[in-house]
Amino acid sequence: MRRRPGLSARLKLTLSYAGFLAVAGALLMAVVWVFLLRYVPDNSRGLLGIAPNRYLLVRMFAPAAAVAMVLLLVFGLVGGWILAGRMLAPLTQITHAARMAGSGSLSHRIRMKGRKDEFRELADTFDLMLEQLDSHVAGQRRFAANASHELRTPLAISRTLLDVARKDPTRDRGELIERLHAVNTRAIDLIEALLLLGRGDRGSFTRKSVDLSLVAEEAGETLLPLAEQRRVALDVTGETARTSGSVELLQQMVTNLVQNAVVHNLPAGGTVTVHTEARGDTSVLRVENTGRRLPPELVPTLTEPFQRGTERVRTDEHAGVGLGLAIVHSIVRAHGGTLDLAARSAGGLLVTVRLPARP
Repeated sequence: MRRRPGLSARLKLTLSYAGFLAVAGALLMAVVWVFLLRYVPDNSRGLLGIAPNRYLLVRMFAPAAAVAMVLLLVFGLVGGWILAGRMLAPLTQITHAARMAGSGSLSHRIRMKGRKDEFRELADTFDLMLEQLDSHVAGQRRFAANASHELRTPLAISRTLLDVARKDPTRDRGELIERLHAVNTRAIDLIEALLLLGRGDRGSFTRKSVDLSLVAEEAGETLLPLAEQRRVALDVTGETARTSGSVELLQQMVTNLVQNAVVHNLPAGGTVTVHTEARGDTSVLRVENTGRRLPPELVPTLTEPFQRGTERVRTDEHAGVGLGLAIVHSIVRAHGGTLDLAARSAGGLLVTVRLPARP
């Protein structure tokens, strides 16, 4: 929320305290003038030749000064209490919002009105934090629901196959073992993908200098047999593009992008282009593939866990578990970069990764 510049809270408190001090000084001077100075003659001696002595001055001034100090104290306490309450009222709203967030309600927002100062800036930052937490918790709940659903499927299939083997001793054991192996492999891949996704979200890794062009070449060599099997032309080009991050996670990011481009390059016979370049303080990786046309409304959802752009062939060992682009998005975010997906007009997908460059 954009606000007009206003006085800072420190300046407001400073002006308030200075104002009370000025009032106290003026009151004290008025008391001295009214009850003391007007009794002192202009000359050193009065009309009768007698100058006021110290006893007389103290006797006249002390009671009035005591009453004035008591009134000043009461006035300062009451006025300071009222002004402090008005000045610190925004903190009460922030505290109330923090208590509601602590009780599990992340939908509440402060939305404090007024010009920008320290308290309004704190309230806006707190609102932004609540919004991010709310979005994160909603995403985690959605992810947990999807993960439990995906894990339930291979477990149910395994139990069914075991029941069949127990009830039908004459059934071909070799076929059952192969199917169990395939199902268990998919479950293991899913668990490993979930762990990798969580690692990327936490951002707990050691940063090193990484050349994206070398990582892209390694991923291209690794996935070249898969591309040849699907009759997909895989082309890796570009220049040195250095960044700082985890070598393993960045390798997984590029591998997921290239594998996703190859697997979803339907019908067979398309192309996949991987290109790296350095643009000022940004290192860029682009992975472009041909294929079927994607609906524009589908593209933003591809980074969500368990989303697939095309119908998956379940007999394909490279079909994946629907976490490829979700892992990529998590890794890019953990490295302080951005991930852009764009559907090609001729069909297929263009993925652009931008990471902070390291000289």
